[in-house]
Amino acid sequence: MRTTLGDRILEVWEATRTKNRDRAAIFDAQGRVARTFSEIEEGAEHFAAELKAIEPGRVVAIQIGNHPDWPSLFLACLRKQLVVLPLEQTIAEEQRKSAFQIFNLAALASLSSRAKVEGSRCVIFKVTSAGSLDSARDDRPMVAAGPIDWQGQRPSLLKLTSGTTAAPRAIRFRSEQLLADCENICETMGISQRDLNFGVIPISHSYGFSNLLTPLIVRGVSLALSSDRMPRAIIDALAATRASVFPGMPVFYQSFCEMAQAPSLPDLRLCISAGAPLPSETAQGFCGKFGREIHSFYGASECGGICYVRKAQPVQGFVGEAMSGVEIEQVDPDNPISPIRVRSRAVAAGYFPEPDEDKLGHGIFAPDDLLEKTKGGYRIVGRGSDLINVAGKKVHPAEVEAEILRCQGVRAAIVFGRESERRNEEIAACVVAKGLSERELLTHCRVRLSSWQVPRRIYFVEAIPVNERGKTSRRELARRYPVVR
Repeated sequence: MRTTLGDRILEVWEATRTKNRDRAAIFDAQGRVARTFSEIEEGAEHFAAELKAIEPGRVVAIQIGNHPDWPSLFLACLRKQLVVLPLEQTIAEEQRKSAFQIFNLAALASLSSRAKVEGSRCVIFKVTSAGSLDSARDDRPMVAAGPIDWQGQRPSLLKLTSGTTAAPRAIRFRSEQLLADCENICETMGISQRDLNFGVIPISHSYGFSNLLTPLIVRGVSLALSSDRMPRAIIDALAATRASVFPGMPVFYQSFCEMAQAPSLPDLRLCISAGAPLPSETAQGFCGKFGREIHSFYGASECGGICYVRKAQPVQGFVGEAMSGVEIEQVDPDNPISPIRVRSRAVAAGYFPEPDEDKLGHGIFAPDDLLEKTKGGYRIVGRGSDLINVAGKKVHPAEVEAEILRCQGVRAAIVFGRESERRNEEIAACVVAKGLSERELLTHCRVRLSSWQVPRRIYFVEAIPVNERGKTSRRELARRYPVVR
């Protein structure tokens, strides 16, 4: 007998699967049915059996890309009262091992070579205290560290983030907060069971999780999944699957605008852009070529959706009005440009392992962005922190600096973000070093950092530049070393 254990997402899933049963839930990029709603439930039961030996409250990582087993794995973990930690496939191995240790991982869901090719079921591994992997079908005892003491506030999901320091940490979510974000998104954007979502953004990312996975589980919104991020493959799959909703990023839309002989997209009714500001020229070019407006969507991992552009406007950085279920308060109400506080039932419970209640807690989140309040909504005009936004992924420069300084021959380094036409920002660095080439240093970084954290350019200098007050300014460095177009 199935039990929901008082979990709100499980309760809603019971209604979703009962209502839909044999209806197609997930399609592949060619439009073929990959999972029905009943098959998602069968997969959840299968994975729950595989996880039966793991005690409640333990953390299970899911690193499977956009594989059709995602909803089954998530539901299985909810049933076993386990905590899900999504990991992107491109995360560096050293960072993955660090996550294993910080969050006392009990198991990892990964892909076998067969699953990558045929789309068959994923494999669950046990994680030892040393960070190595054993098959979950092995009866040997687990030797990983004990469960985390959640102090009666066990989360359902952890979102990995760099935070405001170089040390990795996670954002804690309960099911009711994830459910609230899904409701806010679907109500604001008018997404319903009649739609087919196209999933190329990673489900392991906050944007993908909230716009793809939870609408399927909570509202029965079917999903077409793609693991190919080449623009031509994406637009061909959009046409082949006849998807009606495309949650994308500016770089995709820009590539579509530049593409010769692009297919028409008559079934596509809603185009969403998030992760980075949408250039107005890209929005206008796409609308002219495909006859569809792009709706900018502004959110954060800590609270889900914040703002949404209901009616497109040719204003750079414009993100529209507050979403349904979201309240926005300006920290400095007398100034049109101000930091904000976000109030919503979707705001996360807090950070882990170190809380930061001034920034996140008690239903309130304070983003690092500076917003301007206009007559038609809000516009992002800057950021009050040093976090670098690389195509929607937040990178703390101290984390990259620490890795550069580990390379033999490096004496000093400073990392900064600079404007990028396609990626919103890209990472660059000024380095003081001896007997070292840019290629050697970049090779060192690529081995130890995730792809989006690796600098695009390194400038070797005699000394780290300082301003007239003797201080180093990352913003000044971004102006001094711009991207050469």
